[in-house]
Amino acid sequence: MSKCPFHDAFAEHRKKGDAIPIQFDEEEITMILGFKAVRAAARDFTSFSSDAPFRVPIPSEEDFRTVRQLPIEVDPPQHKDYRALVEPFFRRPLAPEFGERIVSLLEELLVDASQREDIEIVRDFALPLQSRALTYLFDVDESEADEWISWGIHVFRDGDDGAAKGSALEEYIHRKFDEAEQSSDRSNFFEALAHAEVEGRKLTREEMVGFANLAFAGGRDTIIHTVSSVFAMLGMCPDLLEKLRADSSLINTTGEEFFRMITPLTHIGRVNTEERDVHGVTTRKDQRISLCWASANYDESIFEDAATFRPDRKPNPHIAFGNGTHTCAGAHHARLIVKTLLRLLAEQDFQIEILDSIENIEKQKDYERRTGFEKLVVRVTQGSASS
Repeated sequence: MSKCPFHDAFAEHRKKGDAIPIQFDEEEITMILGFKAVRAAARDFTSFSSDAPFRVPIPSEEDFRTVRQLPIEVDPPQHKDYRALVEPFFRRPLAPEFGERIVSLLEELLVDASQREDIEIVRDFALPLQSRALTYLFDVDESEADEWISWGIHVFRDGDDGAAKGSALEEYIHRKFDEAEQSSDRSNFFEALAHAEVEGRKLTREEMVGFANLAFAGGRDTIIHTVSSVFAMLGMCPDLLEKLRADSSLINTTGEEFFRMITPLTHIGRVNTEERDVHGVTTRKDQRISLCWASANYDESIFEDAATFRPDRKPNPHIAFGNGTHTCAGAHHARLIVKTLLRLLAEQDFQIEILDSIENIEKQKDYERRTGFEKLVVRVTQGSASS
């Protein structure tokens, strides 16, 4: 199944070795490309540190926020203590009742989509899905999603007002923690952090805001672009939906193959702790290192026929959610959303027709990569085309 909206943007670069120097927004970064090399670097926090406020995301975010994002911008052992505070929320998708809520939400959105002449998937389906599902994860009222939706696909980079939206996000977060500190409850995300302790002390307000900033800004666009890419692929390849209808056991492997091939987060940054050779590239102390998930997930030495979408690919050791201690906390949530979407589309006999699209292209001097869609207009119908 070669026809798909994804591509390997780093195939030629990998031929040069496991690492290359690149220019990213005029910054010199060493990008690690090979699967084994990326995975090893992700686990080596003594050489490649995350203790670098604003510099873990690529591009960096010092113009958009005032706090260190937690727990992603600290190293072990401190990272473990911080992550433990929010882990219970990110494990909620493993509970059957949580899955039932996601089913109900997706059924509502799919029925609504099928009753329209057409629907723009990115902003009118994927964005509300992500925002409303996040209220379930954080145990807050679903009406909160209305404000979250207004922030767009990416809080900092959707439009040219990233700094203003970054300030608005922090104002919102402070308001929620003000409310949480007055509450004796501990059930929702804000309340739990407002009363949490680490290393025998209460969290500071800056630490609380750091957790929430990551929660709202960090994994937002990735799930939105993944969902829109799923719709695009199914619209281009209706036979894939037919395969899922015929064999529901393929839903799990198909979902994992989507994550591998989409890999919505191209890479993440680490900071070099000393001058060293990184797979043949001389690097300076404090220079940023890119762990390129998108390249690693197309490494032909690991994934046979890597450029082809294989719904039955197994094993599939992709690292779309990262690797090591900083593996994405939201992986359970993302997997539940995507695989439930696939199951409902297949079981309830939905059909997808693409009417218009504008790809989202990540452009840099040394590479261009498709990472979802700016716009994807589709017609969603229920029932076979011949009925």
